[in-house]
Amino acid sequence: MNHSLDGSTLSGLHRSSSRRWFMRDCGVGLGGIALNHLLAKSASASEIANPLAPKQSHFGGTAKRVIFLFMGGAPSHVDLFEDKPTLTRLDGTIPPPELLEGYRSAFIKPDNKLLGPKFKFQKFGDCGVDLAAELMPHLGSVADEITWVRSMQTDAFNHAPAQILMSTGSQQFGRPSLGAWTIYGLGSETENLPPFVVLSSGQKGPSGGSSNFGSGFLPSVCQGVPFNSSGDPVLYLSNPKGISKQSQRNAIDAINQLNQKRFDSVADPEIQTRISAFEMAYRMQDVAPEVTDISRESQETLDLYGARPGESSFANNCLLARRLVEKGVRFVELFHESWDQHGGLTKGLQKNCKDTDRACAALIRDLKMRGMLDDTLIVWGGEFGRTPMVQGGNDGRDHHPNAFTMWMAGGGVKSGYIHGATDDLGFNAVDKPVHVHDLNATILHLLGFDHTKLTFRSQGLDMRLTNVHGHVVRDLLA
Repeated sequence: MNHSLDGSTLSGLHRSSSRRWFMRDCGVGLGGIALNHLLAKSASASEIANPLAPKQSHFGGTAKRVIFLFMGGAPSHVDLFEDKPTLTRLDGTIPPPELLEGYRSAFIKPDNKLLGPKFKFQKFGDCGVDLAAELMPHLGSVADEITWVRSMQTDAFNHAPAQILMSTGSQQFGRPSLGAWTIYGLGSETENLPPFVVLSSGQKGPSGGSSNFGSGFLPSVCQGVPFNSSGDPVLYLSNPKGISKQSQRNAIDAINQLNQKRFDSVADPEIQTRISAFEMAYRMQDVAPEVTDISRESQETLDLYGARPGESSFANNCLLARRLVEKGVRFVELFHESWDQHGGLTKGLQKNCKDTDRACAALIRDLKMRGMLDDTLIVWGGEFGRTPMVQGGNDGRDHHPNAFTMWMAGGGVKSGYIHGATDDLGFNAVDKPVHVHDLNATILHLLGFDHTKLTFRSQGLDMRLTNVHGHVVRDLLA
């Protein structure tokens, strides 16, 4: 089964609408009547009454939903996830020249001195994964629930292009995001909330901006909807003073009638998307405030996450993500843009891990306790790694695309599994490398899709998330 829309139908809508006008209004006999009937049937076939209706995947996937914990700015794999005694021993020395052949960095000179890890490592779980014990004790306590991918690679070494590549499979703006492809392929499990919700914490939003969760050339109904973790969940969701529920309903009905009339004339699928958006926003006014009110959780659950109602934090967002997927939201993406430590690495990692470690572990525990971990895929990681070489005096690292660590849990991946390895300096992935395209292909596989067949025709091409690249990393599958 090929999940692609008929691009010729989409590109010919305006031409066909002009033909329908000519046949309807210019009176050309019985032949015209017959042709007009056929054109009307074609328009009816292209109409999407519910653009978010649930759809069948290519095969039975193990994951029904995704929570992507995007650590914007790029965590340092050599300080958090990989114990490299050789890097410790060579601290303060120049890296071998052969290692740097053809290497491009963002800011530093490639031959900057090596910098040993800032924190001590400890092995956690039966899998024996190395973690910075001081920084990630909570994550270490659930190490055997996680697949650790130590051999990630990417093509970009600056933030925006690398984030866009991770999110959309391309360094260029305007391509659909992983979340949008998920909604396009599977549809929605809820009529009262957006199927793709975005939450942000840390210093700012993602460097790549809204393109990280955009729909590109896919129907706009597939794009991510930013939520707030405090106050109104969505900007302008509440009615202004003087606007009653009934008057709002009357206004929406009138607007929808106009939109439907326009759709009947031009058959543009985006008009149906607009109608659907108005209806969902109306329903969200009743549902969203309740779902986003984490004060309804028990004190035990709040303590598990380290969440505090009324505040804006990564911990609150993790708990909110669990509440959203419980209500049928298909894809939740949390951006925590705080990991870009060109200087102040020690204090920066201490703060970032204090903000995120407990909540990440809590999300795994909470979903497992509720019987949801098996079909909810959690993905954690940034856009690239950090250099083994120093920047910022003696307390910083530059961007590094050659190797970094990500982890996944639930949704059909192995538990307590360590995949791949880097060299003795953490510079290159040398065993079982996993490119960003491979990661995306694997996530789509877990959702039940052949990544080469989940396509959409745009500008005459059958476009897909992984472009012409990527393969499923079957070693990661349970």
